[in-house]
Amino acid sequence: MKYSILIMIIIVSLMMVNNSVKASEWEFSAHVGQSWAPDLNGINNSETITIDDGINYGLGIAWFDSPTGMGQVLFNHVKHDFISEYDQSQQSLDILYGHFNGLALFKQENYTTTVSLGLGGAAFETEQNNELYPSATLALGTRYEFSDNLSFFTELRGYASLVDEDDNIFCQAESCHAQFEDNLWFEANVVIGIAFRF
Repeated sequence: MKYSILIMIIIVSLMMVNNSVKASEWEFSAHVGQSWAPDLNGINNSETITIDDGINYGLGIAWFDSPTGMGQVLFNHVKHDFISEYDQSQQSLDILYGHFNGLALFKQENYTTTVSLGLGGAAFETEQNNELYPSATLALGTRYEFSDNLSFFTELRGYASLVDEDDNIFCQAESCHAQFEDNLWFEANVVIGIAFRF
């Protein structure tokens, strides 16, 4: 349910994009990479619970505002596993990030350096509960253009989500498997991807 609300908000935002954007100025991108996130706490801060580094993947839709700037809607999904403090079972934390980004393009021949800043939401889901939190993202990347329509890119992206460390997202009834370490959830991704302009 939370994912569908996040996706609907971003689709409506896309539909509101300036009508002057031409069809030839759109770009579709797909990426995959590695993700690192902070550890969790045991209940009552009794111990640190290590979560694994997850594989992330995502899709983006962008439009060109100018030769040096783009707008983008970006979705990124990552799954982290951890061992419950409560019963030593394996648990998972799935996160779907959805952001409205602005990209600055600094072009030098076939290479382009990109800087991106965005706002949106992060849908956190465990086997017990799910929550939607406000989120921001910042990225630095490079692109190599194979042709006018096809680019290869790399990116280092950070996410900051405003979570509630007292949320029961890891709890069901009286059984709690973990809790957030802090009110800010930071996550870093390194990705490679392909972008197709049409």
